[in-house]
Amino acid sequence: MGQYLAKRVLLALVVLFVISIVVFTAVRLIPGDVCRIVLNTPDVTEAQCQAIRDDLGLDEPLVRQYVVYMGGVLTGDWGTTIISKRDVWTEIRTRIPLTFELAFLSTAFALAIAIPIGVVSAVRQDSALDYVLRVLSIGWLSIPGFWLGTMLIVFPAKWWGYTPPVGYVDIWEDPLKNLEQLYLPAISLGLALSASLARVTRSSMLEVFRQDYIRTARAKGLAERMVVVRHALKNAMIPVVTLFGLQFGVLLGGTVVLENIYSLPGLGLLTFTSVTIKDYPQVQGLVLFFATVLVTINLLVDLSYAWFDPRIRYA
Repeated sequence: MGQYLAKRVLLALVVLFVISIVVFTAVRLIPGDVCRIVLNTPDVTEAQCQAIRDDLGLDEPLVRQYVVYMGGVLTGDWGTTIISKRDVWTEIRTRIPLTFELAFLSTAFALAIAIPIGVVSAVRQDSALDYVLRVLSIGWLSIPGFWLGTMLIVFPAKWWGYTPPVGYVDIWEDPLKNLEQLYLPAISLGLALSASLARVTRSSMLEVFRQDYIRTARAKGLAERMVVVRHALKNAMIPVVTLFGLQFGVLLGGTVVLENIYSLPGLGLLTFTSVTIKDYPQVQGLVLFFATVLVTINLLVDLSYAWFDPRIRYA
């Protein structure tokens, strides 16, 4: 187990190293003059541009810029934003709670819908209920999250005069208002994810139902509920957990649009704003942070396989 974990952590560090190089290079290929971005005017002199390049270290060779940047990241200095001159990591850290809470609520909503639908659909295979649930899953999968998020604002406002509160209140200050601000974007994000998870849950459950130990459990006279919950469901979770790990990146990407729609000051809105004004230090920090989160999630997913299936050994 320890050797496997060490190998995975080493591989994760290699992945993050490659991502950091790609992002560092890509943001410098974004069209636009840094001088005009900083000074916010088309009329700039060469002396002004040179002073800004010196301040940002852009006159140095690209390799040296990267070494200096990563040295700062490893010591906790992620740089400063171009225009506001605020610390990049401070900007990220202050917005993490909102985005992670939104991701957690979306995930909880998706799992609460997907797993019961997938299990019921598998138990009642080829019945009328199975067909209805499968059609609903396909329909949910085809609905874009940004469209659903927009409709959840437009129609309640038009029919009942209701609009969700703008902004963000910490859950520890006012839990009810916090949930009122986040439940609509959480539904918008979680619906498509629930459709994918429900379909995979159904397929995995049907495969497990064909295994010998399930037939043995039924032959021993165990109640069907016991067979489904204790013997089939847990062993069917590996494909579901794998898909969830892959979809978590899509979930974080969806916050970029939905936080902008609902005016939520999270990492998604910060990413959108940073890309719009071409604030490349902030973009670098955000992409590196998201990459670290996704690599960590995939590592935890791999380690969870042994819990779901005791036959798996990391040796």
